[in-house]
Amino acid sequence: MKFNHSHYLYIILIIVFCSSTTFAQSRQQLKTDSVFALVQKFFNAKQADSLYALGGDRFRKAFSPGAFRSVADQQLFPLNDIKGSSLISFVNNNVATYKLIFEAVTLQLQMGLDQNNKLDMFLFQPFKQVTADKISQAATSNKLLTPMDKEIEAVVRPYIQKANTVGLSIGVLKDDKITTYNYGETIRGNSKLPTPNTIFEIGSITKTFTAALLAYYVNEGKVKLTDPITKYLPDSVTANKALSAVTLLTLSNHTSGLDRMPNNLDIKPSDEPNPYKTYNKQLLFAYLKTCKLNNKPGERYDYSNLGMGLLGTILSQISGKTFDQMVADVICKPLMMQSTAQHLSVARQANFASVYNETGNVTPAWDFDVLAPCGALHSSVNDLLIYAKANMVPVNNKLGKAFELTHQITFTKDAKMGLAWHIILVDGVEYYFHNGGTYGSSSFLAFNTQKNLAVIVLSNAAESTDAIGTGILKKLQ
Repeated sequence: MKFNHSHYLYIILIIVFCSSTTFAQSRQQLKTDSVFALVQKFFNAKQADSLYALGGDRFRKAFSPGAFRSVADQQLFPLNDIKGSSLISFVNNNVATYKLIFEAVTLQLQMGLDQNNKLDMFLFQPFKQVTADKISQAATSNKLLTPMDKEIEAVVRPYIQKANTVGLSIGVLKDDKITTYNYGETIRGNSKLPTPNTIFEIGSITKTFTAALLAYYVNEGKVKLTDPITKYLPDSVTANKALSAVTLLTLSNHTSGLDRMPNNLDIKPSDEPNPYKTYNKQLLFAYLKTCKLNNKPGERYDYSNLGMGLLGTILSQISGKTFDQMVADVICKPLMMQSTAQHLSVARQANFASVYNETGNVTPAWDFDVLAPCGALHSSVNDLLIYAKANMVPVNNKLGKAFELTHQITFTKDAKMGLAWHIILVDGVEYYFHNGGTYGSSSFLAFNTQKNLAVIVLSNAAESTDAIGTGILKKLQ
């Protein structure tokens, strides 16, 4: 879950000279790639008006045609043609970063699309490739004794040797056998390997816990998936008729039509590294009073941190408990998951891995208020192995039945969805999947019951772990 603040809808060229990954392609990535192909075509043809026509509503509000044309003519087109390009990353099925090679300089372009597949983010930056690997071999607990050990090493080593990565913890559940691997350090320079109990931010994997809470309360008869959200909101909010068709189901499978993020999430410069900290219920309800939907609920997949935060807020109102309390009482205590929580105790904090941003510099861990259900949890590989196994083989109790409900397919148009779970294909095999990312962490979780295979990857660096996760799946399935 990378923060994408709507006020950062601008185009800027910063000319500051500072010192092949495989992705499981999503439909949204393919759409973004197709728009990028047009960007490159129009850029090289010096067609500013055609580039401007690719912009969405908010992009056009930020720039008039004349202002954009001026920027293009004075700052962009003098760079001459884009001679080469490649995808660097595609974060949270939303923001693509492309490497652009010009005759005299290499830049990167961050691009994101709105609900109508128009440009919503269009940001030129200095190219941030980490050109040097670590000087020495990063430490590991991997003994390289088995074929699987060696396959894991081959997938992981290129990642952990990057100068901007620090530590990595991996869990594999294969044919009922659990194996864990740890690489790097918990804090840069401390020479301390992570362990299976080291705690990381797990970002948007949190959403699967929120969906499990929803399913639990559905089975308890406290809510229905078809309940309109207006049933649980103040009258001042329900007066917004645009919300009347949004249901708990559409919040949980990202088809509500709500924005990805609320546009009143105003971040002060001092708060920018920790963007969700001060966004509270009052701000959320103020946003909902006047918001408009981007599409009819249930019609289109459109990933929404806002929607999942709202879902958890409603569940807290129903249960009378905070999000952290619900997760503990409904999920963690029954499964004896000792390291999973929103708020870390002093003992847990001592076992938390410091987090590092895209350039490898230490950055604050994230804090959450009302949007906690979209990405606030911390966990460990050992805990997430328990969680994955409980999802793969649900027991016949209340929690097991809740997990089963989250696996039921609820949407198949633009994405194949359960409740929060994405169903992805890796070399023709379907997996229940979610990943996560903050400014200083990256996470991956996928499982397939028939293959009796689950893979968890946790990193204390912003560098995406998706290629590691899918790479391991390809080796082991």
